[in-house]
Amino acid sequence: MDKLIAFLDQQGIDYEIIEHRQQINTAQEGADYFGIHIGQTAPTLILKTDNGFFALIISGDFGRVDFEQLKALLQVQQIKLAKPQEVEAVTGSKIGSVSLIQHHLPIIMDRELYRFDYVYGGTGFPNTTLKIRPNDLEKLVKTIAFIR
Repeated sequence: MDKLIAFLDQQGIDYEIIEHRQQINTAQEGADYFGIHIGQTAPTLILKTDNGFFALIISGDFGRVDFEQLKALLQVQQIKLAKPQEVEAVTGSKIGSVSLIQHHLPIIMDRELYRFDYVYGGTGFPNTTLKIRPNDLEKLVKTIAFIR
């Protein structure tokens, strides 16, 4: 957590790390807990392709991910959600805690996140949530594409 905080402070980013007692496992749980619109939750999904791993940061009200659209966007033959052990190996975090800030992975961002001043997502550590502006998030990661 200290590395994340130091990085965000160094970048001069407006953010908040929110600690909570319960694990938040779904976008709806996050929206209910924080009293926010479900679209403000920003799950980070790890995708496995024939060209390596990618992170997809979506708005919590996204619905079903269109893997055919992602295959065309990323120009890959195969794409699927990474298995829990792969997620942990690639990110150092368990599913449900994956950090929004992924320095080493190419990122696909959902444009619908920009509807909100702030979005809420993982820090890499259980029972903590990162509140950050979507524009700042985009600047901090290696965004390679957008959906929606």
